[in-house]
Amino acid sequence: MRFFAPHGYYEEEQILGNEFLLDVMVNTETDLAAESDDLYLDLGEDEDEDAAIPTTVNYETIYLLCQVEMKKPTRLLEAVVERIADRLIEQFDNITGLYVRLRKKNPPLGGNVSAAWVMIAKGDLSGYLPAMD
Repeated sequence: MRFFAPHGYYEEEQILGNEFLLDVMVNTETDLAAESDDLYLDLGEDEDEDAAIPTTVNYETIYLLCQVEMKKPTRLLEAVVERIADRLIEQFDNITGLYVRLRKKNPPLGGNVSAAWVMIAKGDLSGYLPAMD
């Protein structure tokens, strides 16, 4: 995901903003989603639609939650990734593990640095860790 956001330790960074790349990987059970080919378990026509059981993690919702968190001015990238991870775990009961990496493009370090990044991993990722490109 690509965002322009007001994150940085220095006041100028929060005023000017910067470009960020956000990677989120979640681990969840996929059997119900694969079998039903739907976001929610069909409970029948008589059931309340709000009581539908999610079969997977909706990545549209992930994007929207990340978008909300990325808009909040924050001094440290560590605080942003922790906030995003906690928000996703709170939103989705079926996440068993997740990985969040936030890359700040061209940080103002006085030299030629393409990106600075922070990542966290929580829960069961079953040995999965994405490539560090």
